[in-house]
Amino acid sequence: MSDRMTTPWGEVELSRFPEDPRDRLRAWDASDAYLLRHLAAENVPLTGAVVVLGDRWGALVTALAEHRPTQITDSFLGQEASRANLARAGVEPGAVQLLTTQDEPPERIDVLLVRVPKSLALLEDQLLRLAPAVHPGTVVIGTGMVKEIHTSTLQLFERILGPTRTSLARQKARLIFCAPDPALRRPANPWPYRYDLPAGVGAISGRPVVNHAGVFCADRLDIGTRFLLQHLPGPGPARVVDLGCGNGVVGTAVALADPAAEVLFVDESFQAVAAAEATYKANGVPGHAEFRVGDGLTGVAPDSVDLVLNNPPFHSHQATTDATARRMFTGARRALRAGGELWVIGNRHLGYHITLKRVFGNCELVASDAKFVLLKAVRKA
Repeated sequence: MSDRMTTPWGEVELSRFPEDPRDRLRAWDASDAYLLRHLAAENVPLTGAVVVLGDRWGALVTALAEHRPTQITDSFLGQEASRANLARAGVEPGAVQLLTTQDEPPERIDVLLVRVPKSLALLEDQLLRLAPAVHPGTVVIGTGMVKEIHTSTLQLFERILGPTRTSLARQKARLIFCAPDPALRRPANPWPYRYDLPAGVGAISGRPVVNHAGVFCADRLDIGTRFLLQHLPGPGPARVVDLGCGNGVVGTAVALADPAAEVLFVDESFQAVAAAEATYKANGVPGHAEFRVGDGLTGVAPDSVDLVLNNPPFHSHQATTDATARRMFTGARRALRAGGELWVIGNRHLGYHITLKRVFGNCELVASDAKFVLLKAVRKA
């Protein structure tokens, strides 16, 4: 669904990526609009190097394109949405630089606009990475919905950049104002974070896992993944996909149990794919692996995969939705060979068995406990 956002610089037509006419979620929210209104009302000088951190679907850089901003994002989908929205607005290619959270940050920042992310760890990591480029004259303004901005959020700005205050709330959105302090002694960046897995999780028990900031359950093994690791299929399939790989523990476990397996790690998060590759390398796995940032299995050849392992997300930022899971299941069916299998771990209440039966025509319960179900769907000829 595309939608129009009115800004002080005119209307812009925006959509999420991939575009889906059934998707009723907007590509912008009240916090994006609040920040843009403030910039215009206060005549904030948008000169020099303008950096936009965490712009979710490109609403901010599209509205501010004439100021040639740099966008930094962890989301492949967000970056693709930004690219499409900029093109729709007639912005010349290259006018807005699109960087990822894994790219080298700019050397100087004169205006830093921060769309507060859901992950406090990702905010910490990125502020620490950008802090050396900030100077006493840098304008730093954050924005987010009231429910996304906590005391800990403000403390991060204060601890890493300088004195911080907030605005009044408008339409359940709030702004953050930070005055950079060059004399501030910044803490060391704790990311990436490495720890050893517990016992009882198969071939990867006791082995190291590496997490970049923002990766799901970065400081511990989440219970859903633990349940999946305890019930992985045995060696056999030649080409395996860890779909929505996160820190890569599932795909690495497959490779450790069967060095002959070819494992493809896929996630839409640049941080996650970097973590998966680091986890894989930290375990010295002898097999073959590929690491890809992208939209699920888009770009993977049809009929080329034997097994897909998936723990799908059921949130898109603050919204609960099964759209990502549906897209993952549909992509898996296309990529799997006849007889190939999709294994899905999920909370009982999500009802993935219904969607899998619609997509594959079949669904089998592999294992379950009080909280989770592990389901298997087979690609028929």
